[in-house]
Amino acid sequence: MIDFDCLLCHHGKCSKACGLLEPHKILRNLYFDNREVAENKLSGTLPCTDCDARCEDACPEHVRIKDILTSLKREKQEKIELDYSRLKTDFCGIPLENPFLLSSSIVASNYETCARAFDMGWAGAAFKTVCLMDIIEASPRFSAVRGDNHRIIGFKNIEQLSDYELKENIETFKRLKKDYPDKFLMVSIMGRNEEEWAYLTDVMNDAGVDALELNFSCPNMTAENTGSDVGQIPELVERYTRVVREHTKIPFIAKLTPNVTHIEESADAAIRGGADGVAAINTIKSLIEVEVDPTNETFHASIGGYSGKAVKPIALRFIAELGKDENLKGHHISAMGGIETWKDALEFIALGAGTVQVTTAVMQYGYRLIDELKDGAVLYMMKNDIASIKDLCYTALDNVVPVESLDRSYIIYPRFIRERCVGCERCYVSCMDGGHQAIRFVDGHPQLDPKRCVGCHLCVLVCPKEAIVSSEIRVPKKDIGTH
Repeated sequence: MIDFDCLLCHHGKCSKACGLLEPHKILRNLYFDNREVAENKLSGTLPCTDCDARCEDACPEHVRIKDILTSLKREKQEKIELDYSRLKTDFCGIPLENPFLLSSSIVASNYETCARAFDMGWAGAAFKTVCLMDIIEASPRFSAVRGDNHRIIGFKNIEQLSDYELKENIETFKRLKKDYPDKFLMVSIMGRNEEEWAYLTDVMNDAGVDALELNFSCPNMTAENTGSDVGQIPELVERYTRVVREHTKIPFIAKLTPNVTHIEESADAAIRGGADGVAAINTIKSLIEVEVDPTNETFHASIGGYSGKAVKPIALRFIAELGKDENLKGHHISAMGGIETWKDALEFIALGAGTVQVTTAVMQYGYRLIDELKDGAVLYMMKNDIASIKDLCYTALDNVVPVESLDRSYIIYPRFIRERCVGCERCYVSCMDGGHQAIRFVDGHPQLDPKRCVGCHLCVLVCPKEAIVSSEIRVPKKDIGTH
């Protein structure tokens, strides 16, 4: 485990000081769970051995860069040249160089943003929703929930749709397709009635975009009968989808709201209306902050959309449900919700997603995130002899089972790694007060009482030093107490 507080500087001062390596990129690899990518970059090199660590002197956080780099493995064999062709896929038959798209949001809202993203390697973008409404935004309109290391884990916004005029957006679409003919440009649209949906569709046909995404999911709309208000009513989803189908021949998908109990109901309605697929999830309605001081009359809280790493388990649940929906077989699923790393992306693909979309992570870390997504995915595929990203689609779906189907006849005990333990007793506190009182400390080390332990693994989760892991040994409950 590598523990450091890199600021993820845009132009790494550490790399400028080094002159031989690019430490800031290697640290970024580690930050985004790309250790093997970092090790591959260093294969066969030993430049840090006799180094005077000028990189550390230049670092504003004084990260122990030399120690981190020298702790990484140097493979004796030659560096693996990454084969990005394995990432090639398609969107409803439209070729894509990789499955990574920008979500419809501020990160894909004008020519400059999309062009920079395309230049850096994103396969395409879902352009921020265009409409016929007057959009007036609030300020400020973002807030966040942070983890112990100050890293944003949950992000809330009350942002609405594109505030550019429709004519200006159309010129942007034409310019993007002229300058980037091989990049995928999908445009999100939203109407208030059948006439507006039809008009916007006709306009997009003439603009020459590749595909459409129907926004039935934005939770922040001030206008009635728009956004998630529509997405929660399958009949409206089907009606508006059918209007779009009657007015276009280009592929389009329906972006669904997670603010429902059964997302497949709206998905099925979209397919009945003629959609080529669905996208999910948009942000989840939430309220992050409440002012408890009654004298503070300037603070106002509003319900908005919640995104970021914290929503990923919820998004995975919805994608799994869509993946299992027989009515969606053969239709495209574009997934989003808390994707930051290549592992996150592959989890959604393994549940049935053909493409994945990213917004919140880009807002935090920039378009450079595409390098982490591509490099991590490709290296994983090459090391596991996976020829195409398409070969991963749906591979994990059979492992998602109802809770009543779980085998409850055994216990998997935790295993303690003593050399990592620092004696903080966090496991003891959690087990005593929130578990089954199965841990005792003897001579500064934890000991497990197998007669009390139920194998819940709370101790594994709370240990700050990863000194407790799963034993992976299944002990039949009838044998409890004999191990």
